[in-house]
Amino acid sequence: MGYRKLGRTSDQRKAMLKSLTTSFLNYGRIETTETRAKEVKSIAEKMITLGKKGDLHSKRQALSYIVDETVVKKLFDEIAPKYADRNGGYTRILKLGPRRGDAAPMVILELV
Repeated sequence: MGYRKLGRTSDQRKAMLKSLTTSFLNYGRIETTETRAKEVKSIAEKMITLGKKGDLHSKRQALSYIVDETVVKKLFDEIAPKYADRNGGYTRILKLGPRRGDAAPMVILELV
């Protein structure tokens, strides 16, 4: 999943995106750089779509990507039913401005 390299090797990039997606679904909003947020957004929307299906196969697919079982339970029990009548567009990106240290564009990624 994802097409941006984000300046990391593939195993580091996959681990970072898994942990960011898990944190995002756990807390409902995260503050990160714009390019990372765009990657996490597409993955998180796919996970929410899996949660909307709600069957065992979807749950196992989500467990293969999300690193924390409690977050998968929260995804299937709380987050996905909230978007049952919505066809996509579950997340929003709000721009914050440049980060002080390296001027990377920072954003808030949140559930709608």
